Amino acid sequence: MWLIVSLIAAISASAAYFQLPAVRKKYRLGLLALMLWGTTIMVFIDHLIAFLDGGPFITAATGGPVSSSVLLGIAMVIPIFTIWAFAAFTPLGKKIAA
Repeated sequence: MWLIVSLIAAISASAAYFQLPAVRKKYRLGLLALMLWGTTIMVFIDHLIAFLDGGPFITAATGGPVSSSVLLGIAMVIPIFTIWAFAAFTPLGKKIAA
């Protein structure tokens, strides 16, 4: 499920990037989409390797400290949105982008 959560976030960010050309540069939507697609690809490869080892491709529970895979997906996306918010909305983030 964490693959699905990251995929939904990546598709939403990409849709915002393509549908909102007037604010795409101002809010650095390309950076957000890139980070979310990177996470999605990373999680997909993790699921693919686990599937090739004989496990299920999508599971609803994890074996780690976070038992719900939906919560794990949300926990993975929160730092990405935090980094993006810093880069898009703070003066230091805008200075680094320039």
